Amino acid sequence: MKKNFVEELKWRGMLAQMMPGTEELLQKEMVTAYLGTDPTADSLHIGHLCGIMMLRHLQHCGHKPIILVGGATGMIGDPSGKSQERNLLNAETLYHNQECIKKQVAKFLDFDSKEPNAAEMVNNYDWMKDFTFLDFAREVGKHITVNYMMAKESVQKRLNGEARDGLSFTEFTYQLLQGYDFLYLNEHKNCKLQLGGADQWGNITTGSELIRRTNGNECFALTCPLVTKADGGKFGKTESGNVWLDPERTSPYQFYQFWINTSDADAERYIKIFTTLSKEEVESLIAEQAKDPGLRPLQKRLAKEVTIMVHSEADYNMAVEASGILFGKSTKENLQKLDERTFLDVFAGVPTYQVSKAELEKGIGILDLLTDRAPVFPSKGDLRRTIQGGGVSIDKEKVAAVDLTINTGYLISGKYLLVQKGKKDYSLLIVE
Repeated sequence: MKKNFVEELKWRGMLAQMMPGTEELLQKEMVTAYLGTDPTADSLHIGHLCGIMMLRHLQHCGHKPIILVGGATGMIGDPSGKSQERNLLNAETLYHNQECIKKQVAKFLDFDSKEPNAAEMVNNYDWMKDFTFLDFAREVGKHITVNYMMAKESVQKRLNGEARDGLSFTEFTYQLLQGYDFLYLNEHKNCKLQLGGADQWGNITTGSELIRRTNGNECFALTCPLVTKADGGKFGKTESGNVWLDPERTSPYQFYQFWINTSDADAERYIKIFTTLSKEEVESLIAEQAKDPGLRPLQKRLAKEVTIMVHSEADYNMAVEASGILFGKSTKENLQKLDERTFLDVFAGVPTYQVSKAELEKGIGILDLLTDRAPVFPSKGDLRRTIQGGGVSIDKEKVAAVDLTINTGYLISGKYLLVQKGKKDYSLLIVE
């Protein structure tokens, strides 16, 4: 027996709104459902993950997922949840973004299956590019009244002072364009269900209304809640911005760190939403966490599952090893295993000093290096006493002698020298 999709979403805390009859339809037949994403960047970020996981669960429950990349609607911008109009993108940028997104989504959905519920990706630009304005006005615009469109919450918010510049006609038409996507997929792909975030409910119901008034076919809608932190803060935002799925934008180490550092309350919610672990496994981890919160089994398993799913097991292993370097008993060998990006991520924010490589090639005494060339220590006397007390390490190896000479053989990645005072006081020498 395939799992019940609605029940699966309910226990995971992933169900916000649902049209009457949706659950009955899903139990009666294999349902084709779609979820749209605008290709406004060449990578998804973890704010998109809840919707993508909905599609993943949908496919696991035996239904057919379609991911729609909004090449056409991405040229306009959706007013939902926005206080100002988006920048419009050109066709070349949109195509590039779409291809990048497809590669990312392929890690979550099975596009290659021979089964009838294999995932598909579509782009609404394909059916909108030759649709003239007059045809659109005749075939779509006549079915939905301005009164109906004005009543939508996303439109009301923009008109009632949340936006400095009001609402452009371009954005006002967005709900009709999204509605036409649902109609098109309903007629050409037998798509009966649209999924989305709770902020999309207005746009989604416009689509179902358009189908009802145009061809009278069955159509349904289901949304997931917008994910927030337990303290009400915005999910997926850090000081440096969004947490991206693209390793060039957010390294696997930084990505892993986001999940491992979640609060206990957030980890308990996120592990249900962002993994495919069973209810029994999740409940077991929650019970384990309650017994000894200090061991953080929820955060560790959450970070493992999501990092492997988005990146790879090798990236996960490197992230774990890198995480142990700051606080664990690591060695120079552990440092040398890290690629340069991860190494710099681990030591982001520590004091850095520039040192001449030409000088280091000749060899510099440690007392001169860490006071005159790079003032890690205030004086040679202070450095000497710290070394004699066993409190100085170079590249995770304790310095035993005050007359040690440092040369290029000590460099990590041919460029870096890691100096450690005590347990957690690091400095980084950049040798160029």
